Amino acid sequence: MSDSPITQQMVERYFELSNAKKEIETEMNQLKRIFHTYFDSEVGANAKGEWNNGKYKLLRQVRKSEKFNNQETIQRLEELSMTDLIKTEKKPDKEKIEAAINLGLIKEKDLEGCKITNYSKAISVKEV
Repeated sequence: MSDSPITQQMVERYFELSNAKKEIETEMNQLKRIFHTYFDSEVGANAKGEWNNGKYKLLRQVRKSEKFNNQETIQRLEELSMTDLIKTEKKPDKEKIEAAINLGLIKEKDLEGCKITNYSKAISVKEV
């Protein structure tokens, strides 16, 4: 490992920064809760707000997003005979495919090139 680009100091610094990040995020979340509580009481639960003391301005933005409740909306549209407004989504059933392979109904090679594999990487440092 002598020609490794990784040094003990780098790993130590990463460990220190990781711990500092956790502490900072915890403190910021506590402050955000206080700010939201203040704005909720001053301007309302879902209202934007502003606090200004001259040097700093604290702004609260509120984004609204809406989506339909799948079950409720489908049921209602069916009651209204508006099934054309319901999207039918075709997608492979992984469990059934695996069962079919296990039963010998299809072979894995029949589906070659159909699988998508994703990888996610994570780094962690622990004190020993």
